[in-house]
Amino acid sequence: MTTVGEERREIAIRGEMIRLGQLLKLADLVDSGGEARDLLEFEEVLVNGERETRRGRQLHPGDEVAVTDTVLQIVPIDAP
Repeated sequence: MTTVGEERREIAIRGEMIRLGQLLKLADLVDSGGEARDLLEFEEVLVNGERETRRGRQLHPGDEVAVTDTVLQIVPIDAP
């Protein structure tokens, strides 16, 4: 469910899996692994509706990551 002011973005990945820290960098939400660690520690990051603090968390197509006012939907790179 999208709330007012929430941005939804599809992030296409190669392969079957991406780690959360890599996704945050790919989506330009952080510039480095250290920034990803800090974001996960100090901000509420939800993976499929559940709080996540591990930047190594494996994500797959279909997963959703919510960070502040942005929701990232993971899709395979060859999705139409």
